[in-house]
Amino acid sequence: MIYKRSSALFAEALRVIPGGVNSPVRAFKAVGGDPIFVEKAKGPYLYDVDGNRLIDYINSWGPMILGHAYQPVIDAIVDKAKKGTSFGMPTEIETEIAELAVSMVPNIDKIRFVNSGTEACMSAIRLARGYTGKDKIIKFAGCYHGHSDSFLIQAGSGAVTFGTPNSPGVTKGTAKDTLLAVYNDIDNVAALVEKNKEELACIIIEPVAGNMGCIPPADGFLEGLRHLCDENNILLIFDEVMTGFRLAKGGAQELYGVKADLITFGKVIGGGLPVGAFAGREKIMNHLAPLGPVYQAGTLSGNPLAMAAGLAMLKELNKNNEVYDSLKKKTEYLEHGLATVFSKNNIKHTINRVGSMISIHFSETPVVDFKTAALGDNENFKKFFHGLLSEGVYIAPSAYESWFLCDALKYEDLDATIEACAKVAKNMK
Repeated sequence: MIYKRSSALFAEALRVIPGGVNSPVRAFKAVGGDPIFVEKAKGPYLYDVDGNRLIDYINSWGPMILGHAYQPVIDAIVDKAKKGTSFGMPTEIETEIAELAVSMVPNIDKIRFVNSGTEACMSAIRLARGYTGKDKIIKFAGCYHGHSDSFLIQAGSGAVTFGTPNSPGVTKGTAKDTLLAVYNDIDNVAALVEKNKEELACIIIEPVAGNMGCIPPADGFLEGLRHLCDENNILLIFDEVMTGFRLAKGGAQELYGVKADLITFGKVIGGGLPVGAFAGREKIMNHLAPLGPVYQAGTLSGNPLAMAAGLAMLKELNKNNEVYDSLKKKTEYLEHGLATVFSKNNIKHTINRVGSMISIHFSETPVVDFKTAALGDNENFKKFFHGLLSEGVYIAPSAYESWFLCDALKYEDLDATIEACAKVAKNMK
């Protein structure tokens, strides 16, 4: 495939945008080469500026669960845009989508909309601190909760005692209040809680990790976190920016039967527009201004375009009882095909999958946390990524990201993807 126009556009972008991109992973630094510039998308396909069609397995990093340019969502956006794009005042549609979300998700009474997953997670931990009157939080190595200061903390034992920021601009004071735990290791979490239980406001976790590849929770791990929080007056926050409304109507809480105190959302809840939200029980959510002392605000929060897109998406998911089963079967089919290809070609691999999230790790070691995710052969991944790209298949340009399937994918697309992998595998080790 030819990408001359994309390369030219990237060169132009480099002159006026830091790194040529507005989010770092788009820059292809992990895999080499220049990023692909998209012109349009429809259903399961991307169409780039050079005229290539690509089968899409990132789907805008998750929200396009029913496919790109899904007509009910497009119609809702267009209709709402004709009436005005933003008012900075209440609108009826905000209440409508809030009522629908609360009805779909277990264990929440109230929800507040924001503009991104980062903002949702940042606000949720502020609320947890305000509600509990405590300062420290536990997050997990390899889990990403956006780029707010509290979450950009380096892995390593030093973080437990002193806190070490891994991004310039994050203060040591902020870092000291963030404790780092090992995903799927309940004993590690329990030890941290025991040492800091009088100061811990919350534990925040991706119930299914999506930023070190797709990593499911080990049996009993989420239940163990729930028990630790109950025993020590700590709030449990599920970051469901990726998993919310994707793994089930009620997200990971429904899938695993574990209740969180606060839940954050993004991706699917916006139907493709920038939206985030955080939700929980009334007694906690009522601590937010204007009812309570915890301040959070956003001029464009709940803007009518984002609410229209999100409401249209949630309505479709709520009435379509088959979509989650369909997505699961398609993802299982893809997993089986990929595993067969890699096995036939003697390529070391581990495939993790939960629902319509899946990731490939070029390692035989089971991938259960950030340490084991890092054991993958990144050179092999680069060959895999560029090989698939040349065959018209687009996956995330990083070995540490989940793939997201959309229900617009046909089995012919899955077969084409498996055939592309078979071609690429011949040049891998």
